[in-house]
Amino acid sequence: MLEFLLEPLREPFFQRALLAVVLSGLTCACLGAYVVLRRMAFLSTALTHSILPGVVGAILLGLSPYVGALAAALLTAGGIAWLSARRGTSEDSAIGVMLSIMFAAGIALMSAAQAWRDFTGLLFGSVVSVGATDLLIIGLTSMGILCTLRVLHKELELASFDEEYAELIGARPAWLRAVLLILVALGAVACVRLVGALLTTALFVIPSATGVLLGRTLPQVMGWGIACALFGGISGLYLSYHVAGVPSGAGIVLCCALPYLIARLRAPRR
Repeated sequence: MLEFLLEPLREPFFQRALLAVVLSGLTCACLGAYVVLRRMAFLSTALTHSILPGVVGAILLGLSPYVGALAAALLTAGGIAWLSARRGTSEDSAIGVMLSIMFAAGIALMSAAQAWRDFTGLLFGSVVSVGATDLLIIGLTSMGILCTLRVLHKELELASFDEEYAELIGARPAWLRAVLLILVALGAVACVRLVGALLTTALFVIPSATGVLLGRTLPQVMGWGIACALFGGISGLYLSYHVAGVPSGAGIVLCCALPYLIARLRAPRR
């Protein structure tokens, strides 16, 4: 058992991936608490899936994938806001339209490049692809997101539980929602190397959904979410390392789902 735990730690790429998954898990669990409480899971799914064409396009143009991912996520958020503001289009419809368009564009770019294998890591995640530059970007992004959440914690908490009262006292819930969307986009960009574009949304939703089942206050929800994310992230990395053919993203999501299922079965009824 000791060798099972220590063998991967001798590999530099695993050390980088382990640090990246700790930073990403901490960030996504804190951010995901607001996403789950505000019932924005579908919207976060659209943002995280829409980064695919940006990442693929940036790689084809020789640019940083993070630049393309951020541009695609912000374009999706802007498109959803514009469509939902038009009469006759609900927000759910706008989200579905933008998700379909952006994801189809990503598939078309991958097909045009005729290099599906080269993009497998972007879809499902790859611990090998996490380099020193990726780790630096993930660290800076996580620090920025956590600092923003710390500064806006009271306003976000109030708007998450009582949006009408937040509007009444001038907390500007619409502006807070836009800030939250941008933070989700940044979080998705930071996680794309680790868990892939298809599974990034799971890091926002599953740990926080577990926290909602076990916690009675927002800090408790975040605490349980962080514990679930760290357990799932670290266990998933070991699963991906020791079991051939299991992408890191799939391993992390499966291991995050285990605490959720246990909590779903054992949590007190509310």
